[in-house]
Amino acid sequence: MSSYFKRLPSFQYVSRLPGARISDYITVKNLFKKGSIRPDIFQDLAFFEKYKIIGDDRPDNVAFQVYDDSSLDWIVLLSNNIINVQTEWPLSQNNFDRFLLDKYGDYNTLYNGVHHYETVEEKNSQGVTIVPAGLEVQSNYSISYYDYFIDSQVTKNNLVVPITNYEYEERLEDNKRNIFILNSRYLNVIIDDIDNIMQYKEGSTQYVSENLVRGDNIRLYS
Repeated sequence: MSSYFKRLPSFQYVSRLPGARISDYITVKNLFKKGSIRPDIFQDLAFFEKYKIIGDDRPDNVAFQVYDDSSLDWIVLLSNNIINVQTEWPLSQNNFDRFLLDKYGDYNTLYNGVHHYETVEEKNSQGVTIVPAGLEVQSNYSISYYDYFIDSQVTKNNLVVPITNYEYEERLEDNKRNIFILNSRYLNVIIDDIDNIMQYKEGSTQYVSENLVRGDNIRLYS
């Protein structure tokens, strides 16, 4: 993320440090400036490619594999609108295990506790799907339907399977592994857009330059 933060413009605020003069300022990066991929690109899949995160790869690992530049990890995150990598990016296996144990308390609840029940697929005599697999239902779910081809009413009571807490959490984590990667041919377009977004525009009394604004110093007027 270092190359992203270098692009952030700066903000000067009045120094409150001991011994500071009335006109002293402290310069910091303006973290409230947030870059984003413009909507006409972000909403067009033609600019992106599907990618699956492998193992414990971090955003910088993915950036290096795709762009041969680990400092472009922020492009990977922006392409998927990821703000908090702690919750929106796959955890390492060790961190995932710790998270699950903290959440469920013990291994028995984690691996044997039932989170919910899902349907198994049910088809009629001609192979037409009556109930798709994967629907979340109650444990006593059943179905009765008329099968025209055998002229019979069919009742099924064993159409559910339990999904354990671990299976549920593993699915959520695996879903995070499916991301989109900006096609490398559009890298310069996005980088130029971000640099433009980060620039301050003239017109404010706080404006100093494209990369710097200065907060009002009320101490000078009091």
